[in-house]
Amino acid sequence: MTGIKTTGEKKMMFFSGRAHPELAEEIAHELGIEVVPTKAFDFANGEIYVRYQESARGADCFLIQSHTAPINKWIMEQLIMIDALKRASARSITVIVPFYGYARQDKKHRGREPISARLIADLMKTAGATRILTVDLHTDQIQGFFDGPVDHLFALPLLADYVGTKVDRSKLTIVSPDAGRVRVADRWCDRLGAPLAIVHKRRDPDLANQVTVHEVVGDVKGRICVLVDDMIDTAGTICAAADALFAHGAEDVMVTATHGVLSGPAADRLKNSKVSEFVLTNTLPTPNELELDKLTVLSIAPTIARAVREVFEDGSVTSLFDEQ
Repeated sequence: MTGIKTTGEKKMMFFSGRAHPELAEEIAHELGIEVVPTKAFDFANGEIYVRYQESARGADCFLIQSHTAPINKWIMEQLIMIDALKRASARSITVIVPFYGYARQDKKHRGREPISARLIADLMKTAGATRILTVDLHTDQIQGFFDGPVDHLFALPLLADYVGTKVDRSKLTIVSPDAGRVRVADRWCDRLGAPLAIVHKRRDPDLANQVTVHEVVGDVKGRICVLVDDMIDTAGTICAAADALFAHGAEDVMVTATHGVLSGPAADRLKNSKVSEFVLTNTLPTPNELELDKLTVLSIAPTIARAVREVFEDGSVTSLFDEQ
């Protein structure tokens, strides 16, 4: 005999950082397991301490942390948690990032700028991550920044099916808030059988979050318009796009986005907007001050849980979205 065979079975363990524990609990419930107890706290100077209360040796570990505010703290905590799993002899470490921080810094627009989205991927790889599972990246090319498997999930089926039950489809028009989201808007059109319109916009290169809307391309007069975007940050872009649609005769406007970043003046803009309904997912926690009647938050937990199960059982994550 030249070796030893093991009779042990694969073991899944599910871990969560402190950024969005509600989503972690939902996913764990969908999987029929519990989140591994973790001791985590901040030292007086802001340094983060993490220790798992159970052994992770030989386990396939799934670690979730959504990059919400304060974003740099939660990214650092996630890196520390990955390192702890690596040093605890985990068999594999799948990092679940429902909202990928710094995704908008995916290329150099001008000289002497960083490509921060690549830096985040490099940090995760160096810390010990073997796989990344994320939802609706700002741009698809970010998948290539990580040297390993990346499972890119989509909230489109969840959001589109909800919208399809709320509106008169014969009057529905899908609207892309800029040229960069046209491809995603096209998939919405295919799923709901609706025409496409585009809001042409121009940003001020020297001022963050400053948008000037120029024109609407497509017929929106008398139509129920659904603006589709990947995220709402300060809500300046989406509210300006909605105003442009109303100015061109739209009967009603709904807004859908996967990630509700909702920072700065977003709360006031959403409250004061003529948009009838904002539909988000819970990839990020929703601020308490945004408990609005016209804000709907759908759970992405079942989608992530199905993907986690496929990864653990060596199945196909792509099969979850084959109908698209």
